[in-house]
Parts: sequence; C-alpha cells; structure tokens
Amino acid sequence: MPSSTLSKPPNHTHSSWRKIARLIKIVSYVELFIFAYSFDQSVQMKISFKWLQEYIHLEGSAEEIGKLLTSSGLEVEAIEKFETIPGSLKGLMVGEVKECKAHPNADKLKLTKVDIDREDLLNIVCGAPNVNNGQKVVVAPVGSTIYPFDGDPVKINKAKIRGEVSEGMICAEDEIGLGSGHEGILVLNTDLPNGTPAADFFKFESDQIFDIGLTPNRADAISHLGVARDLKALTGEKIKFPSVENFKVDNHDLVIPVEVEDPQGCPRYSGITITKTTIAESPDWLQNKLKSIGLSPINNVVDATNLVLHELGQPLHAFDADKIKGGKVIVKKLPQDSSFITLDEKERKLQDFDLMICDTKEGMCIAGVFGGIQSGINDSTKNIFLESAYFSPDYIRKTAQYHGLKTDASFRFERGTDPRMTVLALKRAAMLIKELTGGSISSDIIDVYPFEIANFETRVLYQHIDRLIGKTIDRDEIHNILQSLDIEVKDDNAKGFTASIPPYRVDVLREADVIEEILRIHGYDNVEIPSAVGSQYLAEFPELDKNQIQYQLTDFLVANGFNEIITNSLTKPQYVDLVEGLEADSNVVILNKLSEELGVLRQSLLFSGLEVITHNINRQQKDLYFFEFGKTYVKEGDKYRETKHLSLFMTGNIESENWQYKSREIEFYDLSYWVHKILNKFSVTNFNSKVVEYPVFDYGMEITVGPQSIVTLGKVKNKLLAPFDLKDKIFFADFDWQQLLKKTKSDFEVKPISKFPEVRRDLSLVIDKKVSFETIKQITKRQENRLLKRVAVFDVYEGISIGADKKAYALSFILQDNQKTLTDQVIDKAMGKLMKTFEHELGAIIRK
Repeated sequence: MPSSTLSKPPNHTHSSWRKIARLIKIVSYVELFIFAYSFDQSVQMKISFKWLQEYIHLEGSAEEIGKLLTSSGLEVEAIEKFETIPGSLKGLMVGEVKECKAHPNADKLKLTKVDIDREDLLNIVCGAPNVNNGQKVVVAPVGSTIYPFDGDPVKINKAKIRGEVSEGMICAEDEIGLGSGHEGILVLNTDLPNGTPAADFFKFESDQIFDIGLTPNRADAISHLGVARDLKALTGEKIKFPSVENFKVDNHDLVIPVEVEDPQGCPRYSGITITKTTIAESPDWLQNKLKSIGLSPINNVVDATNLVLHELGQPLHAFDADKIKGGKVIVKKLPQDSSFITLDEKERKLQDFDLMICDTKEGMCIAGVFGGIQSGINDSTKNIFLESAYFSPDYIRKTAQYHGLKTDASFRFERGTDPRMTVLALKRAAMLIKELTGGSISSDIIDVYPFEIANFETRVLYQHIDRLIGKTIDRDEIHNILQSLDIEVKDDNAKGFTASIPPYRVDVLREADVIEEILRIHGYDNVEIPSAVGSQYLAEFPELDKNQIQYQLTDFLVANGFNEIITNSLTKPQYVDLVEGLEADSNVVILNKLSEELGVLRQSLLFSGLEVITHNINRQQKDLYFFEFGKTYVKEGDKYRETKHLSLFMTGNIESENWQYKSREIEFYDLSYWVHKILNKFSVTNFNSKVVEYPVFDYGMEITVGPQSIVTLGKVKNKLLAPFDLKDKIFFADFDWQQLLKKTKSDFEVKPISKFPEVRRDLSLVIDKKVSFETIKQITKRQENRLLKRVAVFDVYEGISIGADKKAYALSFILQDNQKTLTDQVIDKAMGKLMKTFEHELGAIIRK
C-alpha cells in the first residue's frame, strides 16, 4: 500500500492572480476575464517526476523543475512524496532470533531474544506460529512506527504481555504494509548483518509527484508527454517518445473491420486485435506507476490502457472481441431514446446526437465517454479489440453533459486530443498488452482517417508581439521558442510571419494566443515592469462606493429579519434633558419652527427610534428588529457638526413560539451577535471591546479600533423608556457610520482551508464577577495568538458554593496549526501557559 506526504509548493510567491496581473499586458480586458475564469476553474493533475524523466532529460531537483513549470503557466501547487512501502520502513531493522521458548503464561505465545546489533539482545514476545531460532526477521524496536496494510500507523512501545517484557515486534508482512498476509512473521533469506535497516533488504520505490493546477485551455498538457513538451521548450532538451520500433503483427487470426458512418463526429478511428490473452494482475512496476498518480490498478489490460492515457494523453478502449456481434465495429448514432446500459449498470436513453461504437446488432460503448456493460474486459476475456480514436470535442462535450458522465476519456476528448497520436498510442498499448498478457497481435492496424486534419495557420506581426509583451524580444529567440513548441514559422519577413500550429494545441487559435506562448516560455519574470505604470497595465481594487455599501448592508439586515425605519431629523428639545451628556446648548435650533415639538435637530437616533417602537407596540407588534441610517446634529460653539449613524433596535422575543421552539426574550447577546455580524461583513477584525458606563444604558459595551469608537451597544435605561410608556427591555446599538467605513477593508486575502484538524480543549475558571468574558478573550489572544482560533463561553454558574462575589465560566478553546497536526505536548503547553496567565492576571481558580 503506497503512501504519500505533502511538501510546500515549489513557487509559493506566484499566486494565481499575480500571474493574471502580469497577463494584463498581453490580453484585452475581455480576454482577461475569460482567462481569469478559466484559471479559477483549474483541475488537478498528478505528474510523476520519475515517469517524466523517461521522456526528457532533466537536470535539477523536483523543486527546481516545479518552479520552472510554474513560471511557464503549469502551476505546481504541491509536490507529494510517494512511497510504495508506507513509511519507507524507517526505524525497522533486520534481526536474528537467537533464542525462542514457550511463554510461561500463554500457550500460543513465545519468548524470543533477538539480535539487532545492540549491546543487549531484545526480549520480544511473539505470537507467530512460525517463529524459531536462527531466523532472520524484520524487527520493529521500541520507538519505531509501523504502517499496517489496512489500518492506522502504530508506534511501538515497551510493554508487558502476560507478565513478560516485550521490547519490540517481530513483523508479519501485513503489519508493515508489504501485503495482506498474516499467516506468520516474515522470514528473510539474507546474509545482511543484524541491525541493517530493513529498507536495504526490500527494494522499494519512492517518487515525487507534481500536483499541477491545470487550466482548462491546456488540453495539450494533460499527460506526461504534454508536460515534457513544455519542459522541452524551457530547457532545450529533446523529447524521447516511447519506442514502438519492435511493433510487429504476429498473425492475422482476428481481423475486425471498422466502418465510420459519422466522420464529422469521428474524424479518425484506429483499431487492432490481440488474441490469446490472459487477464491477471499487473506487475508491480505498472501498479506502482499508476498508484503514484492516484489510480487504482484493475487488471493488466485496463492498466496498460491507463498507462498510455497518462503517458501520451490518448484515451483507449478495450473491447472483448468475442462479444462483438457480426465481427464488425461501426461508429454511428442510434435512434432517439434507444436504450443502452453502461458499465455502472444504469439504463440510459440515448439522444440523437450521441455518437456510439456499435457492432452489427447493438451499441457497445458511448463513444469517448463510457463503455457498455456487455462489451468490457473481464477475467474470462481471451481476445481483445483495442480502440484508439479522435472524436469531435463538441460531440463528446454535449453527450457527457447531457448524461452527467465525467470520465478520464471524456475529460480529454471534450477539450481536444491529438488526432496524430492515435496510431502511436495504439502500437504502444498493443505491445504492452502483448507483453503483459502473453497474447499475440492478430491484425494490421485499422486506421480510418479520410480527411487529414491540417495545421492551423495564423498571421503574427512583430509590432504586435512588442506591443502586447511590453518589450522587444530578439527575432531569433521568438523563432526558437515557437519551434520548440512544435509551431512552425513560415513566410517570415520584416513585418511578421505565419505560425503553423499543430492540431493538438487546441488553445492556440489567434495571434494573441501565439504571443502568449512566446511570453510564457520567454518568462513572465523577464518582462520588466516600467517605473511609471499606467492604469492600462495594472488594476487595483476599486474605491469604496459608500452608497453601494449602505445598500448591501440594508439588503443583509432585511434578509435577516430587520425592518428599516426612516425618522424625522426634527425632534423635541426636551429629549436632551433625559440623558446626562446631552446638552440643551448643543441643540441645533430651527429658526422657522413648524411647532415647538419639532424645534431642534436630533443629537441622537435613540429617541426617534423609541417613538417608532412605541407606535408599533401600541398596535400589538411586540417582536421588533429595527435599523436606521440617519444623521445627528450638534452645535459646537459657532460651528455645527453633522454625523451619520447606523442604529439597531431589538425588543420582544427572539422568535415567535411554535411547535419546535419555545419563545424567549431578546437579551443583550442577541444584539451583540448582529453587531459582530456587521463588523465581520465589513472585514473589521482588529477591534477591542470593553464594558462601559454610558448615559443611556443600564449596562453596555463599546467597541473600538485603535482610539476610535466604532459602536456602542447595550440595554436602554428604564427611566428613558418611561416617557414612551415602554415596559419591555429595549436594546440599542449606535454605529458611527463614517468611522465604520474608514475601517472597512475593500481588499481581501484568500487562504486555503487548513488540511490539519482543529482541537478543542475545555477549561472551567472561577473568577470575580467583575471580570468580563471580553477581558478573558483579550488575554487569551495576547498569550496564544498563533494556535488559538476561537474561544467561547458555553456555561456560566453563580452560587453560594463558589462565593457571592464569584462566578464560574466554562470555556471552550479551539486550537489549530496551519502547518502540521497538533500533538498533545504542544496543546498541553499552550493550555498550561493560558492557565498560568489566568491565575496570575485574574486571580482565577482553575477547576480541574
């Protein structure tokens, strides 16, 4: 069972969007949008470093080659280590059993002494029936880790088994991932010295696997050969195609003719037969190749076709030749709503646009998409018809989307394969299948190719190359780059040339595409950004549109059950007398008053909001969520200050009573929840909260960013509610809208979700009642900012048992390391540091 580990991506500084920004020099804004969308829709492709080197000579490490590929547009997102034996047998040794006797307390166990070239022999309790004196064995000493064939890794510890000390393990093959057998321990036939690493005896393979984020336009690169082609252009090395020189037809015992009725859907169809095959497991070398790129081996025929698919990018399909009725293959469409059962045992109704591979009686396969249940290879297959074809991408895409089928074959065909690869791939696969199955090639290659697909040609002007790239590249370098990409330069003159593009480069269709090819091989980093950059080159995040932000927040609040209110800025002068801190001298007095009751401009949104609440409660509307965008006005000497605010009001019950939930009264933390939701929506994260005594609140809180107050919130004092005849709790939040906008972040950073698990630890603190949870949060953030992700209260207790001036908080702490899995030792250290800080700064008693 192979294993893999993940290493850091080789070129971490190249983000997707940074590459897009560089490409703004090449493409128009419309093209940029298309490219950005394509890049975002990238797919993962695994390429074996060892396998790649079979097709091109490479100097440098996998990390260096990964950087080279990334710089050319094939972004290597990670490099995985692949091992055919999990853990590489690290820490395991070759040992020799020096003594073996019965266990005094167990009939089926034995006491052994094993030599692994240490000062003392190891005492190991072993339950294997075949253990005996003089055997060479695989030993896992204390401290080593074994990787079972089916299970999680196990660290070997010193133990007592039925009263006897055991200082390790003598291993069976399934216990160290070599196979599934557990009949007994592995007995080695070797003269290696005791204490030799077990890895020296077992010849296992390791590899490094490129995890490439492939953009959909790069259909040519969906194979090891495709990646090698790019490296050919980047390094100047030559491609080494798989050799088919020894291909030969053994006999003509099975000739199956092919008829293509729809050459538009199938411009090229190649086939060959192989007889007298034996279906079996593939050899280890082939299985390991497939496993290294994440494929599961099936049998020697299917594995051979998968090898060629990922080697050359050409999908193949193997039919059981004995099931081809009438001895003929026909490529055609079947009537609308014809019934066909695919390999997944589902019956599908065919459409009149579905291209099918048929025999003389019925369909055998949905061309380029999925095989049928009747014609596939199984253990009893003796004779094979092997298909290698080029299908129209339009046909395959339409069929795959309609039937909801996504296969390795359809993925490639619908993007466009190389019509000139069918015969080479067929020869390569036929030779492999012959070698692996012991069969014979029993027909000439059938190649139905009525109209050769020619190169595509487009005219390219040198002045356009210079303008779009932003620099002048030597003409000889341009020609060499294109020729290294198999793009022929024709009709060259002082103004430009004609690029003759091979059909496998389905993404290179226009002059701009050719120029992009030149640039990516020349190197994006080799294009200097001028000191004075105009707006036509680089784009920034747009300036904040304050009105648009207000509309978005309005939509957000309304969608979550709030109602917007719009109140009069004119209000009663006597309201200021209700609140300490509001001065009558600060009122902005209206000169031509409509009435004494509307004689001044408001200094707070609170009272106009309370008027609306009174109006609604008097009409039996008691569960109220309100918000308002409005301005306040204050006279300061001879000047006037106008400030825009956002206010929130909450009163009544959190939701109406129903059969599923009981109704409960709105509390402070309900308002706090929505305040924090708004801050989060505005990307305001670096804020501080503190309990404050505020003139309008019985209790409340202020949230600040630096020295600036962003919002105050709390429960409105009862004495302020009395003039409005309000008896229920009213909760009020007052945002300084201008300060909130100033702290809003318009740009953002996208990070991948961590691959490593979160860990929760709970803690109970007995603290003074005056200590707030916000204080605990701030201390926690200060002490453990790197690992701590969240802290929350899940229970509060007050009672005589802990003291009248005390309270108990039950807290949950969520910890996570973005780089590795947290160990108990690291977690305990972090929690220990927090507990000491709580005890020292808060006088907390830790309840354990």
